[in-house]
Amino acid sequence: MFRTKRAFPALMMAAAATLSLAACGGDAATSTPEGSETFNADEKVTLNFTWWGNDDRAERYNTLIEAFNEEHPNITINGTFTDFPAYWEKRQTEAAGGGLPDVWQFSDSYLRQYAEPGYLLDLGTVADYVDMDTFEDGLKGTGQLDGVQYSLPTGYSTWANFVNEDLIAEHGLEMPEGGTTFAEFGEWMSGVTEKTGGAVYGGTDITQRIQTFELALRADGKNLYTDDGELGFTKEELKAFWESGAAMRDGAGIPQNKLEEIAPKSGFGAGMTVSETSWSNFLGGYLADSGAQSIAMVAPPTAKEGAKDLYRQAGLQMAISADTEHPEAAALFLDYVVNSEKAGEIFGTTLGFPASSSKLDGAVLEGPDKQVADFLDSVADRIGDAPPVPVVGYGALEQKFWDLGKALGLGAVTVDEAVEQFFAEADVILG
Repeated sequence: MFRTKRAFPALMMAAAATLSLAACGGDAATSTPEGSETFNADEKVTLNFTWWGNDDRAERYNTLIEAFNEEHPNITINGTFTDFPAYWEKRQTEAAGGGLPDVWQFSDSYLRQYAEPGYLLDLGTVADYVDMDTFEDGLKGTGQLDGVQYSLPTGYSTWANFVNEDLIAEHGLEMPEGGTTFAEFGEWMSGVTEKTGGAVYGGTDITQRIQTFELALRADGKNLYTDDGELGFTKEELKAFWESGAAMRDGAGIPQNKLEEIAPKSGFGAGMTVSETSWSNFLGGYLADSGAQSIAMVAPPTAKEGAKDLYRQAGLQMAISADTEHPEAAALFLDYVVNSEKAGEIFGTTLGFPASSSKLDGAVLEGPDKQVADFLDSVADRIGDAPPVPVVGYGALEQKFWDLGKALGLGAVTVDEAVEQFFAEADVILG
């Protein structure tokens, strides 16, 4: 099902783009989209580029930037990164002050929030420098709003359950089964914590994450949000969901105060929990953070056997700021990140399973990358249609959900209080 070796030399695509830029009239000036100035391919420019992630992702991006500079030595890339919450707080501040980076790692969760006010460049205006024909329509559509292409996905993922097999062997534990009920998975977590005496914990309270709630809703044919931009669930449903995590917060899972001490690293990344649910592209980062030799991927718990609750999430994207002074150079770099075989070679599946056919050509799917590919294949029958385009403010609500989940773990709020706070926030954000 998956290609396992490169079809062409890794830099052929980027090299071809460079040659095409230099081929007009024997000089560096080239044609550009209507309404823009002539682009000089030799002009020295500097681009600011930023992303969220860990040290493993940063190392890969730095390697990619070095490869890009071999093809485009005149374009300097200034790269920076932070963790996910801080990342979006900074973007919000920059948007208000007109200082967004030229190219930035983006999320479809924020598409409406940044596209509707005009913060994102219409990629159609730089179509000469970005190949969009390498994406399936469904994946390309994750970066579209009202027919305009504002971002492109680096890859796609599904929700997964990661298990540290080193800790399983060390403590003589049993592996969890994939696709169990939420209650059965909670019982497994409790058994791990009890058997090890808390030396390691079964996992983290899975009801902290809005994605777990989303799976439960999708199992009943619902979504987090409606097509009209309203919440797709009731207070009673959210209350029942958070109440179902009581046992995980009361000893089965790692105590939240321990997680606060090691933040931003997760309990799983720190080797303090045996399992963690997250997006399938996290495998490479988890291996790097935890130092584990072997991490298994199994299907996450489900609220209903046979449900089509999973979906291809192409949330990790790349976008260009509308006010960049160098749109063509920014487009060249964006294209290199999402399309080049070199990006496929360097990142494998760590930015999601490659969404672009040309990037996939560069990915050698072996080791962890082959493991992710095999996992996606194993849950294919459980993958349903993608949810509606995220509403404006989805990212803020996702973070609010997570913050309240952690507050529940600390005993700072009751379930009833958390539900009221979430809906109050939703009323403000969704209007």
